Amino acid sequence: MLTLFGSPHRSSCDRVSRRGFLKIGGLSVGATTLGLADVLRANPNPQSHKAVINIFLAGGPPHQDMWDLKPDAPAEIRGEFQPIATNVPGIEICEVFPRMAKIMDKCAIIRSIVGASGGHDAWQCMTGWKPRDLQFLGGHPSLGAVAAKVQGQVDPAVPAFVGLAEKTSHVPWSDPGSSGFLGPAYSCFKPEGSGLADMVLNGVSAERLDDRKQLRNSFDRMRREIDASGIMNGVDTFTEQALNVLTSSKLLEALDLSKEDPKVRERYGDGKPYKYQYDGAPTVNEQLLIARRLVEAGVRCVTLSYGRWDSHGQNFDLVRDHGSKLDQCLSALIEDLDRRDMLDDVTVIAWGEFGRTPKINSGAGRDHWPQVSAAIMAGGGMRTGQVIGSTNRLGEFAQDRPVQFQEVIATLYHNIGIDPTSKPIVDQAGRPQPLVEFNRIAELG
Repeated sequence: MLTLFGSPHRSSCDRVSRRGFLKIGGLSVGATTLGLADVLRANPNPQSHKAVINIFLAGGPPHQDMWDLKPDAPAEIRGEFQPIATNVPGIEICEVFPRMAKIMDKCAIIRSIVGASGGHDAWQCMTGWKPRDLQFLGGHPSLGAVAAKVQGQVDPAVPAFVGLAEKTSHVPWSDPGSSGFLGPAYSCFKPEGSGLADMVLNGVSAERLDDRKQLRNSFDRMRREIDASGIMNGVDTFTEQALNVLTSSKLLEALDLSKEDPKVRERYGDGKPYKYQYDGAPTVNEQLLIARRLVEAGVRCVTLSYGRWDSHGQNFDLVRDHGSKLDQCLSALIEDLDRRDMLDDVTVIAWGEFGRTPKINSGAGRDHWPQVSAAIMAGGGMRTGQVIGSTNRLGEFAQDRPVQFQEVIATLYHNIGIDPTSKPIVDQAGRPQPLVEFNRIAELG
């Protein structure tokens, strides 16, 4: 938190006394509150702007009711849905995704993801690693945190890593991606709640801040209050970056959907009414539109949590609701990026922590099934219009080409311009740690 102290007799137009304080850029990062300057510590030389939009389908979406239907399986396995043809000959998906079927040439489906830890969390979908790996150091960092450290900001007024996930009662489902052993300086910016409120200067322009001497005095006080860990070395540089964000309208404009074309907003939809939410995330279609706007503004990695797919009961009703809404906003995002000539530079992925049981239970639901799951990807200059991997006739196991979570994450690294096999990053103990231990998915180019 950055506090600027000034004259005791002056007040700003929002009637906040200078005798008190002006707090700027207090952001919530995990369980820690840091100044925006902390979050913006990164490589000052941004590289080319590639980006990832990582859509976490929290709860474990049913692979056999979305992207890997089994119409020839027994009734207690195949369920209620019928497959429909897509615009790619030979590829069929669930009937609740007619819009996605029309743009399958721009997508790639992975039907054989294996290696799930079985936990109800986003950790593997954000990092590729299991939560227990390097747990004593805080775990491996997410892709967004690595991008913030290695590549830095595209624009000094825009954070490199933004998490849109709304708070959920089951907290791990709203994890936007941890900074792990990189430390809180590389945590994502969460533009919600108090974090967003603190970004707004409430009418106080940069010109109306106190003079440089007072600013310097405030920075000196801040230095004295911070421990000697070294996290804020170069505080003047990073504080300047923080002020760039706070005094620029670019990030706030990206978050303001009132500035978007109403026809575009209508195409994405709003995902309401929110149903089957319980302890999970709502189906906020507009978050996918915000993600596109953030990428346009310069964000490298946007994460969000969409819906609550833990379908132990009413599985087919849930998929009709969540699936049809996802069909609308995900197809809108892909088409929107394509129309704006951004699709080759932006990778979109939608996936969950595991799949669901092949056999339908007595409550018309499917239970947890870590043995295999699926994902759908688009953009990023990948070779699309294909299916990678397959499961057996009952959707139980990967039949050919099992794909590890780390292979997917390695592909995302490659697509944003980070070589996943390059020089390891160093942990807090000074030891080099690999980004991943698997190569990217060769079939995607």
